[in-house]
Amino acid sequence: MGAESDGRRPELIETHISWVILSDKYVYKIKKPLTLHFLDFSTRDKRRFYCERELVLNRRLTEDMYLDVLPVIEKAGRLLIGHQSGETVDHAVCMRRMEDGRRMDLLVRSGGVTEADIHRLAEKIAGFHNRTDRIFEKDLLDIPGKFADLASEEKQLREHPGCSNAGIIGRAIAISNDFMNRHRDRVAARFRAGLVRDCHGDLHTRNIFMLPAPQPFDCIEFNDDLRQIDVLNEVAFLCMDLDALGREDLSASFLKGYNALFPAITTDEDYQLFIYFKSYRANVRAKINSLRAGSAVNEDEKTAALAASDKYLGLMDAYLNQLSE
Repeated sequence: MGAESDGRRPELIETHISWVILSDKYVYKIKKPLTLHFLDFSTRDKRRFYCERELVLNRRLTEDMYLDVLPVIEKAGRLLIGHQSGETVDHAVCMRRMEDGRRMDLLVRSGGVTEADIHRLAEKIAGFHNRTDRIFEKDLLDIPGKFADLASEEKQLREHPGCSNAGIIGRAIAISNDFMNRHRDRVAARFRAGLVRDCHGDLHTRNIFMLPAPQPFDCIEFNDDLRQIDVLNEVAFLCMDLDALGREDLSASFLKGYNALFPAITTDEDYQLFIYFKSYRANVRAKINSLRAGSAVNEDEKTAALAASDKYLGLMDAYLNQLSE
């Protein structure tokens, strides 16, 4: 199996932490040699380790998609992926390429996701959460600090005329701090009850194929802290994403179906935590889009990223306004 085995010239997609090569049948992901505050891909051995982790962790939720970790070979001045002879210079995760049009975000936008699809997805995630490992060592009160990281983007957002919601950041951080202080006992009780699990960590509609059996992919392999979370934090991301796509009905259906199978919300306080986690996930999306704006290669790209950031700020604020005093 290799990058040149299926005919068409491969397509390269670059993310902030990876190079992704798409061919007719396969997808190859090579991790960039970098260190950030949330990951360390600085050496070839570390990159290989996280390639192998990616394979193992994603196989928990996918079937026949994550295939192998392959060497990246340098031979005669060329880079090849696969088991050819030559010097191994790196490693790549090899995945089977799924049908692009079956990605959930595209189907949601086109009206192609049904209530039956949502029920199957709820079954998939509830079953996964039921069997995945429980986590017993974790700082569960660190989310307000992560929430407050958004302040680092406030200056850029305030300076852009298209960001009408930038002024809410300080108030949002204050509400976040107060909310978690008031609900810390329930957060701790959920921890003791085993509701913190080794989850997916990045569960949103772009990371799910509906084939028609749901295949959530691309979980977080590079940072256990971001993946080992309260299950409500996990499902809040997906529900927030559906809300952002204008499908609050699908969001509500998913939560109802999921909770019937895996009772993660059993009190009014739990539901308040769910709303808080949705605000946190919108906060993270606002920050990511602001960071994208800061590294944009042209003004149109920057404007689009800031518009997305502003949308998520508004959503974050709407959730916070639903929290009871």
